[in-house]
Amino acid sequence: MFKKSLSEKTKRKRGIGDQNQETNEVISEKEISELTLKRLHTLGNQKFGSYPYSNYFNRWLENVKDVLLEFESHPNISADDQYLKERIQILSNIELQLEDKRRRESLVDHENNKLSEYKMHLKEIDDEYLISANIIRQQKNFEVKRLQKVLDELKIEQNKVIRMKTGFLRGISKKDREQKEIELIQKIIDKQKEMELILLDFGAKQKKLREDYEIKKEPLFEKIKHYQKLIRDTESDSSLEDRWFTCESLVDLVNTFLQRKTTQTN
Repeated sequence: MFKKSLSEKTKRKRGIGDQNQETNEVISEKEISELTLKRLHTLGNQKFGSYPYSNYFNRWLENVKDVLLEFESHPNISADDQYLKERIQILSNIELQLEDKRRRESLVDHENNKLSEYKMHLKEIDDEYLISANIIRQQKNFEVKRLQKVLDELKIEQNKVIRMKTGFLRGISKKDREQKEIELIQKIIDKQKEMELILLDFGAKQKKLREDYEIKKEPLFEKIKHYQKLIRDTESDSSLEDRWFTCESLVDLVNTFLQRKTTQTN
């Protein structure tokens, strides 16, 4: 993909009539060095087309090795032991990193299944919560309506007694009217307290239901986020940064080697 024949490069630089004479010539040390650095930069920035990205790993790695082999094969390069040792280590590191990413991609189907499983479980918990919350709400409304009806009836009766006291209705003694009013007031107070207790009781039930729901939901929600992140990371090319770093390390390696070689020559 990125490799070009050195003999072809040489031919382009020479005249057509001189091809036979120039066939055995090679490009200079400076030219192969510059070409190697350029190719490494290009490979470091190469983006793969689509998922699964692991399909491109072997070809990319072969291209990197071909570029280095072409550089090292130049008659004026003579790579030393330090260069070769560091080059082996850099390539070994990226091979391990790409293998790990290849393994991660192979787990995507399993992770998608787990994600679906946790989402289904979360939906079951949501449905159970909504059903239970609706039952509590219906029970609360029933009790409130029942007590409100009793309170309304007591207040109607209380208004009748008040009208008796003001003289519109007569027939019972003042003492009986006052006693009746006291009893009605007490009943109203009792029912109002009962209403408050019922509201507090249903409020506590709703709070407990919500707390239990959150306790069940939270670990599932965290699992869902975990698998969503794994899948998202896998389905994007996470190898790009590692491949870029590898090529930049190789660029540094080549430059350092060339500087060391120049120093030794001088």
